[in-house]
Amino acid sequence: MDDRFAGIRSRVEAHLADVLNPFGDGPVAEAMRYAVCGGKRVRAALVIEGARLHGVADDRSIWPACAIEAMHAYSLVHDDLPCMDDDDLRRGQPTVHVKWDEATAVLTGDALQSLAFEMASHPDGAETGAARAELALTLARAAGGQGMVLGQALDIAAETAESPLTLEEITALQAGKTGALIRWAATAGPRMAGDDSGPLDRYAKALGLAFQIQDDVIDVTGDAGAVGKAVGKDAAAGKATFVSLLGLDAARARAAALAEEACEAISCYGQDAESLRQLARFVISRQT
Repeated sequence: MDDRFAGIRSRVEAHLADVLNPFGDGPVAEAMRYAVCGGKRVRAALVIEGARLHGVADDRSIWPACAIEAMHAYSLVHDDLPCMDDDDLRRGQPTVHVKWDEATAVLTGDALQSLAFEMASHPDGAETGAARAELALTLARAAGGQGMVLGQALDIAAETAESPLTLEEITALQAGKTGALIRWAATAGPRMAGDDSGPLDRYAKALGLAFQIQDDVIDVTGDAGAVGKAVGKDAAAGKATFVSLLGLDAARARAAALAEEACEAISCYGQDAESLRQLARFVISRQT
């Protein structure tokens, strides 16, 4: 399985490089390459492994896999801006607005978002026009004002709220901010094939929440040098997190239970889905 994921990461890096090669060497193009470099590629792996379960070849699923990585990179570039989280480090490197400037960072995020839709609807991806349209439509919904952007807006509002968010409120927030793109990634494969996305959607719903809980655990227990970005910012700001609401041990237990829930959701695929079960377990064991 490690070899499979390593292969996916290599293919994603190579494909993104190929796609971005014609963009030239201007500051926005260079910043786009910089922003998409690195990362765990969990979302890309969800696309490719989910597609494999539905008979979609890797050379087709690589397009929506890279689309979700571009969309994710755009969200990070904008989230790091001074008007948002104001972070100086991402993946152990200076954030885009620090390495270049704020205007370049805004434009880089805009360009990556557009590129995400271009790749999601690329004719070398899903075989039918209907499937490509479905991928683009659902990606717009997942990334927009009812999905990721809504979650980000709720997160910003929470910083100045009179009282910390409740567990129910923070779960809803993270379902958009983190969970929406994860759910799109997991269901892209069956959408490409025109199949039922229900089992993978249930898997991803549990996985996305487990992913965010582990992020909150890492923010408390992690080292900035190892994590590659600032840690402890939520606690310093007095923001509610799964750890602050549940406690560290209970948060870890909740993440583990959600990972098992995710694994159970894809039992219908039998042994063919073992890679996705391993991915769920990786999500709650990672330290970065």
